[in-house]
Amino acid sequence: MALRINDTVPNFTAQTSQGDITFHDWIGDSWAILFSHPKDFTPVCTTEFGAVAQLADEWAKRGTKVIGVSVDGVDEHMKWIGDIESFAGADVTFPIIADEGLAVSKAFDMLPAEAYMPDGRTPADSATVRSVFIISPDKKLQLSMTYPMSVGRNFAEVLRALDALQATYGTPIATPANWTAGQDVIVALSLDDAAAKEKFGELDIKLPYLRTAKAPS
Repeated sequence: MALRINDTVPNFTAQTSQGDITFHDWIGDSWAILFSHPKDFTPVCTTEFGAVAQLADEWAKRGTKVIGVSVDGVDEHMKWIGDIESFAGADVTFPIIADEGLAVSKAFDMLPAEAYMPDGRTPADSATVRSVFIISPDKKLQLSMTYPMSVGRNFAEVLRALDALQATYGTPIATPANWTAGQDVIVALSLDDAAAKEKFGELDIKLPYLRTAKAPS
């Protein structure tokens, strides 16, 4: 069954470039982002992992842990990290999961259960393993995105989506199209005008069903 928003994400134990982890324990009380790629030493993914490394301070500001996953092993990861750091000019401070047996890829529904990759696998063999999962501290999936092989991921959008998720988490608000941190938010229809004003202050009533307010601090 596909992994859906608000599902508890699979727990697993795996080897990584920073030692063994149990996923839920590794997340702890943090937000987390799991992002995957089809093989080490591939050009698009080298640029993506470099982008994630360059954003280390941004993840930390948001109390968010990031972790990569690949269908290659730890030895390959350690060699590839050198290339990533050379390209990006930044240290890779996050772990990369070694998913040689495809257990994590299948658990997160990135590959069909019957998928099998012999030795000498190519990126095309695992092309669907190009996803991003944003996970809240309660270990539930909040957002997922899947990309084709030819399109590099936009981590500015991942950051924007993370900001929106954190702003709305457990609060009766939503964010409009193209929202960025600090902009007004949409008040949920579960609150009438009086309750909304009491909770969020002055409302901008654009339509009876579209009311905005200053974002809560």
